[in-house]
Amino acid sequence: MPIRPILRYPHPGLKTVCAPVTAFDSALVALADDLLQTMRAAPGVGITAAHIGVPQRLTVLELDKADGVRIYANPEIIWFSDETMVHMEGSVSMPGATDEVTRPKTIRFRYQDLDGHQHEEEASDFLAICIQHEVDQLDGIFWLQRLSRLKRDRLIRKWEKTKS
Repeated sequence: MPIRPILRYPHPGLKTVCAPVTAFDSALVALADDLLQTMRAAPGVGITAAHIGVPQRLTVLELDKADGVRIYANPEIIWFSDETMVHMEGSVSMPGATDEVTRPKTIRFRYQDLDGHQHEEEASDFLAICIQHEVDQLDGIFWLQRLSRLKRDRLIRKWEKTKS
């Protein structure tokens, strides 16, 4: 249950396309728990194994304590709504940096739980945004790539100043 070091932007590991989870065992449960503890310490509402340098398709979300923890192995989005919404996004790998990103408002996705059982769900609003954000990360797409070049460059310059 250790808190793991989080890769910081622009670490190349954040551009890695993660491999599917194939072993649904105690090591996967331990990794999910490490992710949860690391995310809470960051703090954040979502984290992927890629954020800690483990290139596996595993993500943990905890949007609020009342809804509980959601763990998704091998998540994939299978449908996007035409309706979009704008939401402020950021990353545990780039603390303090946020900007507005436009994404589909509703999605349908499939994933496996920690026992390897397949599930399919629909999500809207904040949950849909978070799932899209984390699936992007598992696909090697850092959230900055969803910004215009101008917004991205401005945000990176501002963030680099806060690091030094």
